[in-house]
Amino acid sequence: MHSGPKEFPTLNSKEKDNLVDELTQYGLANGLIMYPEGFKSFEADLAPVTIFPTPFPRSEFEKAKALANPFSTLYGNIVSEKKWLLNIAEELSKSDPGFTGKLYECYKKAKNEGIAQNVSLALTRSDYMFDTITKEIKQVEYNTVSVSFAGLSNKVGRAHKYLNDSGLYKYGKRYYDEAELAISESPDGLAEGLGEAARYYNNHFADSKNTIVLFVIQPSERNAFDQRLIEYSLLRKFDVRSKRVELAKFTTRTKVDKESRRLYLDNDEVSVVYYRSGYSPSEYNNEAAWDARVLAETTTAIKCPSLLVQLSGAKKIQQLLTNPQILDQFYPPSSSYRKELESTFCKIYPLDGSDKAQNARKLAFEHPENYVLKPQREGGGNNIYKEDIPGFLNSIPESQWAGYILMELIHPPLEKNVLLRNGKLFSDGIVSELGIYNSLLLTKILAWP
Repeated sequence: MHSGPKEFPTLNSKEKDNLVDELTQYGLANGLIMYPEGFKSFEADLAPVTIFPTPFPRSEFEKAKALANPFSTLYGNIVSEKKWLLNIAEELSKSDPGFTGKLYECYKKAKNEGIAQNVSLALTRSDYMFDTITKEIKQVEYNTVSVSFAGLSNKVGRAHKYLNDSGLYKYGKRYYDEAELAISESPDGLAEGLGEAARYYNNHFADSKNTIVLFVIQPSERNAFDQRLIEYSLLRKFDVRSKRVELAKFTTRTKVDKESRRLYLDNDEVSVVYYRSGYSPSEYNNEAAWDARVLAETTTAIKCPSLLVQLSGAKKIQQLLTNPQILDQFYPPSSSYRKELESTFCKIYPLDGSDKAQNARKLAFEHPENYVLKPQREGGGNNIYKEDIPGFLNSIPESQWAGYILMELIHPPLEKNVLLRNGKLFSDGIVSELGIYNSLLLTKILAWP
């Protein structure tokens, strides 16, 4: 990463082949790895990685980092204001009954049974792209559940530093200055958040001080190493053990003390339930998975995220926050970060029955090339882009349109980087997205910053 434009290193065919060999072996030796499709436990491949560090404007990089705590404060206050959030979730459940509606139902069931723990942990990632039109970062989305690649991001940065220090970018010399290469310490940061939550639980709720963090995972998790790096940091730096259980097996593998509502796995008391799953409808292919969310919510274990925290990450919330009057409820105009925070917002429109939605529908059908249609889901794989929007909207009942938002497209630079994936190089151009991780332990309603 550097502050101004800098050309990528120019390498001949032999130098590039050598660079790829060095990057591959460094990555395999240092844990920059993922499981392949249909893997066995002893098999692992190099994770997809660029052979050069992708540039990002230094001032906007620093701005994104500075906004981490303000965004955590904003979303923390949204979660603390349960009534407003639950009203939004109830309305969303009508147009997205299969997922947002089910999460909302889980919360209502848990509340009826008794929510034993009001403290929750949010490990979040705010994603940005640099917009070439406005010349500043724009927020793609705010992720509140199962934020991934914190572990591997550190490995990518260190791999690029190794290649640079070894002179593989420039004839035996360093091509980039030390200050131009950013190395993420996110796995330690997320581990610290989990460690602080475990410590808080041990001091206030635990029967035993030797509690565990329970990672709730997907079956056949290909991204296991990214998660393991956080686990290893949690044990190494904070002396907190962790165990893993699949979401659908949660109710059969765990047990709950009926009186204290403490949660146990294999006789270990669970201080934190950390979801690295549960963010996609496809994961809830049986009622046991939904039952797991209700069960966990009724125990004293701190949830990361709680159902409320996960619901706060809905795209509808992101759209509503672009309204200054709504933003005022959770983040005051007087705050020193308010203007910078708002500057990251794209224009986002509802597709419900409101007056603003009527204009949005017109834009979606008359100028779809300027927009992306987003459902209430994590990640970009569910989005509908540009000219595909009108046909998609016409293919679903109009009653479901309210479950989507219409977001103005960001125009990031197309970088001439090279991607290494499965031993092959791809040089069609790279679009760079910056993810800023943060942790927030919600123990009470937050004060304004």
